[in-house]
Amino acid sequence: MGRTDAPANVHSPSDSSTILAETATDKESSSSSSSSSSSRQHEEEDAADDRITILGFGSLLSEKSSRLTFPNLTNFRLGRVPNYRRVFCHPASIFFQRGIADLDSLQISSLSTEYEEGHPGFVVSIYEVPNEGMMVNDIPSQAYLEREEEFDIIRVPFAELNENKVASSKTGIICARSTDEAYLKRWGVDRFNENYKRFGLDTIWGWSKDSGIRPCAVYLRHCYLSAKSMGDVCLDSFLDETFLADRTTTIREYLETHPEILETEPPPELASRYGG
Repeated sequence: MGRTDAPANVHSPSDSSTILAETATDKESSSSSSSSSSSRQHEEEDAADDRITILGFGSLLSEKSSRLTFPNLTNFRLGRVPNYRRVFCHPASIFFQRGIADLDSLQISSLSTEYEEGHPGFVVSIYEVPNEGMMVNDIPSQAYLEREEEFDIIRVPFAELNENKVASSKTGIICARSTDEAYLKRWGVDRFNENYKRFGLDTIWGWSKDSGIRPCAVYLRHCYLSAKSMGDVCLDSFLDETFLADRTTTIREYLETHPEILETEPPPELASRYGG
């Protein structure tokens, strides 16, 4: 998931089907196998209704940060999401509300993900949380949408780090790029004006590759510390598989040019929230 501080319809760009083959040679064996398969499928569906798999790609890369939002999470581990790019390319209203955005320098951006077929992807955190009204029939609840208001909340395939390939049967929820039109349709112009226009912003998702929008410094440091806490594989992925809005400059390159960002601490009252 994206910038979660307290996730349009859920879809996957590349859905795939699973073919179940019956290998029994007599009717009784076939019936038993079918019944067992059906039972397992229902058990899995029931279990899926009770919990949701979350994919964290920014501040939620660390278990510490994830537990601030999901204190009852289980089975925290790392994996990869292919065919998506991780990019700083849109402003987050919460950064302005908390006084950590710098509009003059355009250090206002949060993270999102965007689909691109064949892109190598990036390392994510993976964990399960109780579905306590978050999703209903694969549709985000109002409360879930409120928490990640500007994103498209989608289900995507992932692989565990110790696996060689993505299994189509393994999917998790992630926050993806949306559009200004989708935001206005969901929330209305008054909310846009309150959360963005009053801070001098005319768009959420309309920032071009050469717009000069940059990561919010406090938030970037937060994400860096979160990734660092999970080890070299996670940190290297964050540095080398996360991009500025130009989709070319990596965060490693950006931090080499702006090392002061890692010294940009949050206000004291936000130290815990933005401390990795």
